Amino acid sequence: MTARRPCPPAPGPLEEYAARFDDLFFSLAQRRGFREYLTGLLAPRERNKTITCLAGAEPVAGAGMPGVQRLQFFLSESPWEAEQVNDRRLELLREESRRLRTTAGSS
Repeated sequence: MTARRPCPPAPGPLEEYAARFDDLFFSLAQRRGFREYLTGLLAPRERNKTITCLAGAEPVAGAGMPGVQRLQFFLSESPWEAEQVNDRRLELLREESRRLRTTAGSS
């Protein structure tokens, strides 16, 4: 089996979170798309969360830009399991909640 190619990291502390989903994606393009999607969701933007906004492009005029097209493909055509990603998200949320309760209880 060949080693996985490294993925460009998400900005700052988001990379640690995004890396916890890597085993759910089988290609570098999917791992990169997931990071771009998370970054777009969490980035402060003036506009609603459209595909062009998530990719940091201008509305309408930016729709054909490569970053927008990659993100559109990741969200609509790439074969990944949204339910598995959501289950992992909830699992991480429960872990963090338990950790916070434990920390608060020992103070």
